[in-house]
Amino acid sequence: MGPAIRAYVCCIQFGLNYTTIEKELLTIVFSLDKSQSYLLGFKIVVFSNHVALRFLLKKPDAKSRLIRWMLLLQVFNIEIRDKKGDENSVADHLSRIEREDDLMPIKDEFPNEQLLHITTPTPWFAYICNFVAASQFPPKESRLCKERLQNDAKYYI
Repeated sequence: MGPAIRAYVCCIQFGLNYTTIEKELLTIVFSLDKSQSYLLGFKIVVFSNHVALRFLLKKPDAKSRLIRWMLLLQVFNIEIRDKKGDENSVADHLSRIEREDDLMPIKDEFPNEQLLHITTPTPWFAYICNFVAASQFPPKESRLCKERLQNDAKYYI
């Protein structure tokens, strides 16, 4: 199952009370929001078989939900083009496939996200850089450490 279909399935689960056009727009908003870091700065063309979707974004007296979605979409350089259902047979077919009810949820959190995060104090080379650039020793260091730093800094000058 592709990412767009997964996004559509997730949106359908949360948007049971939405109209068909709102579900279509929610799918677009959800997909663009999840891939925002990859898509920013590029022109995005969305093909849809709902002609009203284009006009829904320009509607001045919209619901607050639609206004929030429009604000999210303003970040992107997006163009919505109409494509009839018979011309868009692949997407039409994929949207009609029977889906399992017990889909695995999409995990947005990654347990090892901070795995390579540096938790050590200032690294040794920062002290050498500070000494070479400004002749400053690290605060609260012993005389022996300062002498060793001065000796090591000779190799980096």
